[in-house]
Amino acid sequence: MTTIDSATRAWLDQEDRRTADVIRRYGVEIVYVGVDACCAACGTGVDGARADAAPSDELTSFAYTVGLFGIGHPEVLVFGLGPADSCRLLNDVAERVREGGDLTEGQLLEFSHGRRRVLVERVPNPGEIAFAANRFYQRPAQASVGLLQLSYDDDGGHFPGQPGYSLAGSLQPRPGTFRA
Repeated sequence: MTTIDSATRAWLDQEDRRTADVIRRYGVEIVYVGVDACCAACGTGVDGARADAAPSDELTSFAYTVGLFGIGHPEVLVFGLGPADSCRLLNDVAERVREGGDLTEGQLLEFSHGRRRVLVERVPNPGEIAFAANRFYQRPAQASVGLLQLSYDDDGGHFPGQPGYSLAGSLQPRPGTFRA
C-alpha cells in the first residue's frame, strides 16, 4: 500500500471538495486530457472542466465525465475533440442521463444542433482510463466505475471500425485498445 504524505493528502482532500462542488453546480465534472488543453496552465476548462496536459504528443486527446456514477450510470468518454467540443458533447449527453435517459451499448445518439451522430460503446478497461472518477469515488482499478465511449461518425456517416471510415485511426481508438 502506498503511503501518502500529509501535503499530498491535503491537496487530494481539496480536490475532492472541488470536484464535489463542480458536480453539485453543473451535474458533472469533465476531465479533459490532451496536448491541446488550452486552459492547462490555469487548471480549468469550459463549464467546470478540469484540463490536464497529456504526457506526450502521441496520445490523442480525450475527455470524460465524473458524476454520473453517483446517480447509478456509467461515466462517458470521448476521444479526439478539443476542450470546448468535448465539453459541449459530454455536457449534452450527461444532461440526457440526468433527465432520466439511460445510455446503452450500441445506441445511436443524434443531435439537433448540427453535431455528428454518436455511437455508444462499452469500454472494457475503464480502470486504465478513468483515474479521476475512480479517485473521486474511491474505486480501485479492478472495480472501476463503468465507462461508455461516445464514438462519432465521419462526414460519410461511417463509424470507426466500419468500412469507409475516413477519420484518422488514432483519433478515436477502439474500446479496449487505449490506456491512459
